Amino acid sequence: MEQKSGSKSPDELRAALHREQRVSAALREVGVAIGTTLDLDELLELILDRVTELVEADRATLYLLDESKNELVSRIVVGQNVRSIRLKVGHGIAGTVAQTGKPFRIHDAYADSRFERQWDQLTGYRTTTMLATPLKNHLGRTIGVIQVLNKKREEQFTDEDEALLNALSTQAAVAIDNSRLFLSLIQKNKQLLDTKDQLERKLTDLELLFDLERKTAGARSIEELITATLSRLSAACGARGASVLLAEEDSGDLVEYAFDAQAEPELTRRGVKAGEGILPAAMDQAEPVRVADAGKDPRLTASELAFSFEVGPILALPLDGDGRAIGAVGLFGEESTPSFTEEDLALVRLVGANVSTAVRLFRANRAREVSERLTTIGKLLSQVIHDFKTPMTVISGYTQLMAESEEAEQRALFADEILKQFDLLTAMQREVLEFARGERTIFIRRVFLKKFFADLTRHLGHEIDGRAVELELEVDTKVVARFDENRVARAIHNLTRNAVEAMAEHGGRLTIVARLDGEDLVIAVRDTGPGIPKEIEGRLFQSFVTAGKEGGTGLGLAIVKKIVEEHGGTVSVRSSSDGTEFQLRFPQRESHETEPGPEKKERPARSRSAAQKTDA
Repeated sequence: MEQKSGSKSPDELRAALHREQRVSAALREVGVAIGTTLDLDELLELILDRVTELVEADRATLYLLDESKNELVSRIVVGQNVRSIRLKVGHGIAGTVAQTGKPFRIHDAYADSRFERQWDQLTGYRTTTMLATPLKNHLGRTIGVIQVLNKKREEQFTDEDEALLNALSTQAAVAIDNSRLFLSLIQKNKQLLDTKDQLERKLTDLELLFDLERKTAGARSIEELITATLSRLSAACGARGASVLLAEEDSGDLVEYAFDAQAEPELTRRGVKAGEGILPAAMDQAEPVRVADAGKDPRLTASELAFSFEVGPILALPLDGDGRAIGAVGLFGEESTPSFTEEDLALVRLVGANVSTAVRLFRANRAREVSERLTTIGKLLSQVIHDFKTPMTVISGYTQLMAESEEAEQRALFADEILKQFDLLTAMQREVLEFARGERTIFIRRVFLKKFFADLTRHLGHEIDGRAVELELEVDTKVVARFDENRVARAIHNLTRNAVEAMAEHGGRLTIVARLDGEDLVIAVRDTGPGIPKEIEGRLFQSFVTAGKEGGTGLGLAIVKKIVEEHGGTVSVRSSSDGTEFQLRFPQRESHETEPGPEKKERPARSRSAAQKTDA
């Protein structure tokens, strides 16, 4: 049977059906991708692959319109490099399509004046036939161009190819618009979330600063102020520990107060050497110091790592004190936690400024109180000393007459003791005045510990009489040491008086130890009292610090420290609920005698610096 004219053969029909099936499958695949993927590059790559396959082109290119520069932009791969192609709208085939909004079919690219040959020269490619169609969004606006090059099996692109490319370009335009809209929504949501986070952080910071202002205003000590600051700052920044470094007002010594959120909620107080550690570095540089991994920074000291957790990141900032750093504040994170953020740095700056102000105000108030008390006590002491002169002169005269009388040797002995006590009172008066004036006069001589502690024990008997206190001596009586006998006796009297008063309620044992330790003479006074109150433990040797003792001036331990330092020595204290021990250490710069010998008459030495003068 003959085939009718104009009708298609079965093979042609099968080929057309197969083509339509491929087109439908491609459109479905692109449609599914548009609904399921948010990756625009991945989606456009899929569309270009399907376009190239369906229209049987050698390659395809997609340009997007950059409205700000009125250019079409695409990317091509040249060798190993990715290069960007930019075409002005109205230039070249793609630029003309973008300008007119109409598709173009070119049978011979090199015969068309609008074709720009430099891209073939750049890539080494030879373009013959072209088909380009605009990408239009749902508003009909051109947002780009898609073009295919070089038909493979036929010489020219057909009407069917153009229809198919138009259909897929519509899909591409929808995908691009959806992606841009989605990215815009994501960006705006991110901006809103960032703004919300910033507002919440600022609100938290303000609440923290307000709370700190309230706490620091009511703080009764530096320790209480620092505890309130570090506990809240470490919680706000997610730190496991924090510390504050302060330079002492009088000596300039550095003291670090450490807070460990995992351990007891009390501060750990420790001395720090200048120039050693992260916090001193921040203080010296007057700049923030960041450490990402504490284990890899050689500047860290053992005390800075003495937390209950493995220290990782550290952030340290100086505390400004009117142009010079008065200390530093540091945050310590756990090893597994990330580094502190810029927000943390900003918060520490704010808190550090408040702490600096609070410390300076606290010190200024304390200095004013001390100054006022010094003025009052100075006037009182001057009056007392003036009033004591006359009766002391009279009593001294009667005592001498008593010693010269014919009646008995016992009276002479008593008179001698009375004169010694008056000498001691006079020395005590002079000592208080020297302390107030800042003078340092000491009289170094050879002292036989056996005789020194025998006399001292006799005098201490008056302190202990009538109290349930047992006195115990552990003295190496063979030692001959060198120190100011009256000054050291005064220091021991002050310590024993405090110890006896501490044990007055329940009684206890008072132990005095004296021995050589290498080149040092060590004198220790130990009691079994209740220990030193926590609120004054860090300020024991400061003037006018007292634990509420009735009639106490707070000068006793300050005078002890001054006497020991005048000898070039040191004083330390250990205290617990089982008792307290003060240890005085006096350097002995000459060889020590252990056998009694004739005492030499020696002259006094006045010290004007830390290096005291002694006679041979």
